[in-house]
Amino acid sequence: MKTILAKKIGMTQIFTEVGEAIPVSVVEAGPVVVTQVKNEEKDGYKGVQIGFGAVKEHRVNKPLKGHFEKSNLELKKHLAEFRVDDVEAYEIGQTITVEDFEEGKKVDVTGTSKGKGTQGPVKRYGQSTGPKTHGSKFKRGAGSLGGSSYPGRVFKGQHAAGRMGNETITVQNVEIIKIIPEKNVMLLKGAIPGPKNGLMRIQDAVKARDK
Repeated sequence: MKTILAKKIGMTQIFTEVGEAIPVSVVEAGPVVVTQVKNEEKDGYKGVQIGFGAVKEHRVNKPLKGHFEKSNLELKKHLAEFRVDDVEAYEIGQTITVEDFEEGKKVDVTGTSKGKGTQGPVKRYGQSTGPKTHGSKFKRGAGSLGGSSYPGRVFKGQHAAGRMGNETITVQNVEIIKIIPEKNVMLLKGAIPGPKNGLMRIQDAVKARDK
C-alpha cells in the first residue's frame, strides 16, 4: 500500500474535453523519504516511517536529530508511519513521489478538519431554530432535552453546544484526476478535509470500488 504526505494548497476546477467542470483539490504531495523500516523481529510489527517537509535545525530536538543522524538523512518537519505487508520493498533513504501513484486510481485522504471553536447545536448539528416571535427564549437554543420526573436526567450523547471541528477525518475513494510530477502536485476530485497548508496523508484506497 503506497502512502505519501501532502500539503493542501486549495481548490479549483478543471474542464473535460466535453466542457464538463470537475471541482478538484490541489495538494503538494511529497516527495517523502523513508526514515525507518520496522520489522517483526525488532519492533513486533512491519511498518515504514516517512519524513516530509524541510525544517530548520534549531526547531528539532536532540532525540529527533539523533534519529536522523543514525540514518544519515536530512531533517524533516513531519514524520508519519504506516503498516505494510512486505518491508523488503522499502529501504532507508528511499524516496516516494507523486509518480508512484496513477491518474484515475482511488485513494483515501486523512486530514484534520478546520477548527470552528465552540458552536451551538444549530450550527454544530443542524438542529432547527425556535420561534422568532417576541418573547421566545429558544431562537437558537437547544430546546427540550426530554425527561421530567423520569429519567430525571439528560442522556449521554445528546446534541448540545460544544467544540466543533479540529478532528481527524478520512475521506475514502477519492479519485486522482491529474498528476503534475515536475511540481509534485496532485489534483484530487472534490473536497478534502483541512485548511490551506494543512497536512494530510494520502494512501491507496482500502475499499477501492469502481465508479
